[in-house]
Amino acid sequence: MRALLLTGGEAPPLSAVAGHLGRFGLVCAADSGLDLAATWGLEPDLIAGDMDSVSDLGLVGAYPRARVHFVPREKDETDTELGLRLLREAGANRVVLAGGGGGRLDHLLAVRALFERADGPEEWWAPGERVLRLSGGRSWKAEPGSLVSVFPLASGASGMSSRGLRWPLEGLEWGPGGFGVSNETVDREFSIESGAAPLLVVLPYGASDLPA
Repeated sequence: MRALLLTGGEAPPLSAVAGHLGRFGLVCAADSGLDLAATWGLEPDLIAGDMDSVSDLGLVGAYPRARVHFVPREKDETDTELGLRLLREAGANRVVLAGGGGGRLDHLLAVRALFERADGPEEWWAPGERVLRLSGGRSWKAEPGSLVSVFPLASGASGMSSRGLRWPLEGLEWGPGGFGVSNETVDREFSIESGAAPLLVVLPYGASDLPA
């Protein structure tokens, strides 16, 4: 089951993701992710967090069918972590995180750290780009000249390959701290194979997934 986790912070415009919103079997709004739900016209199935950042606590009552998980402000996990855990416990095998851009740097780094976890999100809809946790191979369609950046996780990266990028990934090995930013597509279709370990791939919203 695919699930969508809405969190606080900056999110992409609805126009960038509207075509994907009908694909989720479960939607969770974590704290001020409830504001994002209202902006995008989504009805969450779950509402979670200490709700100290939502613009209007009355928004909780606007979704009477949602299961609400209030927690104290002093807690051992962020509201985003809580929402992620609840979605996994509800049976989600793929979680897309929306929001979390801008604002405090520690919050941004915390979202990045979630991708190191085996049960972390598979995708992040940030304000200007989307981030994919790629295991295996995948292909996309985009206008030539589109920017694509690739980062290893903490385990490093080797055995990568690519097609349709200006600077191929073949033969590269990255340890922690390695990366490839501002690569460019040279064809209308391109692909990346992660190799020995998962990668984080940053794509423009104009890049559309091709069937596996």
